[in-house]
Amino acid sequence: MAIAYVQEFDAGSDRTTTNYDWVAERLGVESDPPKGCIVHTAGFDGDTFRIFEVWESEAAWERFRDERLTPLVQELMGSGAAGGPPARESTYELHDVFRP
Repeated sequence: MAIAYVQEFDAGSDRTTTNYDWVAERLGVESDPPKGCIVHTAGFDGDTFRIFEVWESEAAWERFRDERLTPLVQELMGSGAAGGPPARESTYELHDVFRP
């Protein structure tokens, strides 16, 4: 069952994407796309920086999170970078996914 995964970070007036860009570059998803990811989006909505993804399954999301994403985020936070965990984070099952 496909799932949506959402992370929201309270950004206030800060429109920098330094941390996001650092992680994205090191993930190398352009050359090595994560298995099971259908779509990934990231952008500002008012005072919120939102990451929205659709995954083929929760297992695919968890595998990517545990094997690739979490180690990079821990490295970034250990370096003293500003920021922190998302203010809100959720997953939910999708009734339908349309792929043109």
